[in-house]
Amino acid sequence: MIPRADRWVAGAVALAARIAVVLWAQDRIPPAADGIYYHRLASRLSEGSGYTWLWPDGAVTHAAHYPVGYPAILAPFYAVFGARPVVAMMVNALLGALVAIAVHSLLTRSRSRAIALTGALFAALHPALVAYTPAVMTEGVTAALLISAMALAALLRPSSTGTHLSRLGLMGLLGSGALLGVVTLVRPQCLVFAPLLGLIATPRRASLARVGLQAAIVTAAALTICAPWTLRNCRKMGACALVSVNGGWNLLIGTNPRGHGGWAALETPDACREVFDEAAKDRCFGRAAAAQIAHDPAAWLALAPAKLRVSFDYCGAAGWYLHESAPEHFSASAKVALGIVETIVVRVLLALALVGCLPSRRASWKYPRVAVARGAVLAGIAASLSASGALAFSALAIALAARRPTRDPLRSAALAVLVMTALTHATFFGAGRYQLVVLPFIAALAAIGTTRLARLVPSVSNTRSTSA
Repeated sequence: MIPRADRWVAGAVALAARIAVVLWAQDRIPPAADGIYYHRLASRLSEGSGYTWLWPDGAVTHAAHYPVGYPAILAPFYAVFGARPVVAMMVNALLGALVAIAVHSLLTRSRSRAIALTGALFAALHPALVAYTPAVMTEGVTAALLISAMALAALLRPSSTGTHLSRLGLMGLLGSGALLGVVTLVRPQCLVFAPLLGLIATPRRASLARVGLQAAIVTAAALTICAPWTLRNCRKMGACALVSVNGGWNLLIGTNPRGHGGWAALETPDACREVFDEAAKDRCFGRAAAAQIAHDPAAWLALAPAKLRVSFDYCGAAGWYLHESAPEHFSASAKVALGIVETIVVRVLLALALVGCLPSRRASWKYPRVAVARGAVLAGIAASLSASGALAFSALAIALAARRPTRDPLRSAALAVLVMTALTHATFFGAGRYQLVVLPFIAALAAIGTTRLARLVPSVSNTRSTSA
């Protein structure tokens, strides 16, 4: 039995580390980049003005370009404590503590106390996650809520197949689905994980019918949370968008070779210059992007490797945001130094996560999946020590797939998040901050690898002594 107290200890460590960063940042780091708009929209929600833009000429229009979830989370806190950036930072710190708690929960089932606590502390003190706390941005919040939804589903996974879905199991599915609905309102593409949550909460060797039923329940719960907002968009935006109207913008940005795989200033097509309605403009951008891709699909596909490199070679999100916000308080040299620390930690944990995917020494090489897993681990470790983080993450995905991840909630969740993050940003455009959603899962897998490595070292030493 793993003490539950460890979970709260890890959460407290995570919260303390993030509050320390907030205390430093509160008077130094104003909202920057997209954070300016999230802060402004949350402020308007908190004062009862709705999710609207206030234009310089005094005009007010309904908005849906930025997903509503994060401003909606901030708005109640702004209403009580004031619409100040430090309030958003404290909310980020509270949600960030959930990462450590969720990692511990994912590692609790069939893992040792040392593995669970190690993984939770890796997540609690990860510099990329901790230093991003002052950012009034969605990536850290998405990481916290997504892994929490998956941990909740895993905790409720019964140990035996059974024949019926229990009342507790149903409540758990509805709860994890509702939480995923909140995540979807923060980052719409997360809805694709609904079937995965149903699978995670399903006992081993369950029938396909049971898996399908649970996936349907989770999906329905998530969509129920989103439905009021979707209906609002139908009424107010002239477009029945599930959450936001920015897919066309982002797809068009992702077709621009000047971005080298990352963000580039959007170049408005001639056909869209006189379109001012927010939803209509996004649809116009989407049509322009689709036309450009259809005209030269090879050029668009050729950008995918660069998008993955931008997303996975380096993180650097915290340093970028802090320097963008207040270069006088966070210099370019500080940005580089933090980026170096983040990169080292990410690569070390990634290498350990790969070690955690090694098949046992008793597994025979004659089985293709064993050979594939071992080869991917070795290639990934080599890549993690080089400049190619994207190759290391790719090798991890291959190793996870070869290890039959459906047998383990953590591995199935890690594989799904890694693959869907890569596919999403290969389609649109990449940025180091999008890697943040994957990092808690890497921390959890790294804890398994740490224990396995600790066992391998004495074994190798004993073998050498015997040979001598």
